[in-house]
Amino acid sequence: MIATLSRRCIAHAAPSRPGRPAQWAGGFTLVELLTAIGIIAVLSALLFPVLARARAGAQATACLTNLRQIGLAIRAYQQDWDDRYPWAVDPIDKSLPGIWAAYPDFMGQIPAMPLLHALLLPYARHRELFRCPLDSGYEVADWVGRTLDARPTSFARLGTSYSYRTDITRLQIPDGAFRAPARVAVLFDACGRWHGSWDVGEWRYNVLHGDGHAKSLSRGQMDLELALPP
Repeated sequence: MIATLSRRCIAHAAPSRPGRPAQWAGGFTLVELLTAIGIIAVLSALLFPVLARARAGAQATACLTNLRQIGLAIRAYQQDWDDRYPWAVDPIDKSLPGIWAAYPDFMGQIPAMPLLHALLLPYARHRELFRCPLDSGYEVADWVGRTLDARPTSFARLGTSYSYRTDITRLQIPDGAFRAPARVAVLFDACGRWHGSWDVGEWRYNVLHGDGHAKSLSRGQMDLELALPP
């Protein structure tokens, strides 16, 4: 009798909902968990460098865009000043005027000269244009090899991420007078490591040229351009 009632209770128990799978009471084994963790680790190792390169590429593109916009600000300045390039210096000139010792007359004027980014701000209208997204600062100024504290970033410490080819100011070369404007570096990253690595041979610079175009150059290409007279 009791056995019969038990069978009837089981037979009349509430049925599962239609389409609902039977509940699985098991769990992951240690081997399955380790396998899943291993797969995630491999995928992360493959994807993170790709994402990092994509992010760096986007930031480098933003830097080039900044330089082109600063080029337009320089053109606007020239319209007000008889096609002359700004009578200004960059933070390296201002902080280390002795690098111009070969030109004492010009060196003597540097303390009273404005900084390029400050002079152009009314034309650029946005201070952030002078910040390279990859700017991580520096302690030794490129090209001159002298100590200059530009930490945590050049923009934060000195007001700009870019260096100016101040020879253009010293020589007072008007717009249109460059021998090869497409090869005259006017404004460029203050530190080549930002777009490269700690190896000097891999340093790269985003550069604004005299004809208004901006592009990325290797350290060797920059050396060649800066060796040419404006």
